[in-house]
Amino acid sequence: MNTFVHKGDYKDRNWYVVDATGKVLGRLASRVASILRGKHKPIFSHHIDVGDHVIIINADKIRLTGKKSTSKFYYHHSGYPGGLKKESYEKLIKEKPEWVVYHAVRGMLPHNKLGRKIVKKVKIYRGSEHPHKAQKPEILEV
Repeated sequence: MNTFVHKGDYKDRNWYVVDATGKVLGRLASRVASILRGKHKPIFSHHIDVGDHVIIINADKIRLTGKKSTSKFYYHHSGYPGGLKKESYEKLIKEKPEWVVYHAVRGMLPHNKLGRKIVKKVKIYRGSEHPHKAQKPEILEV
């Protein structure tokens, strides 16, 4: 028995559509991150991008459990003294729901060059329409 090690760039990729209506943010993000990495495939290699493309629709209808929707905050810093910025989940889900989902998915991918390449394969849309009909995406239940 030999261990299979995939070499080179992988070209055979599928497209999936995920409807985020009523789904829990973290559970959706972890499933999408797994598909983006290719962990569902038998040829998965941790150092090569073998994952598929994922389209997430209805990002504005995603939900959180418990009281997180009122107590969750996103922080970032400008780099200057006193430059800590804080935004609430309630405000961001109204203004930029795509960013909230993108941030959750990106956080579950590797934090290196491979992760930056993989995260480009997720497309997130606020409504139920997307411009990727030509790729003939399959519906994926999460």
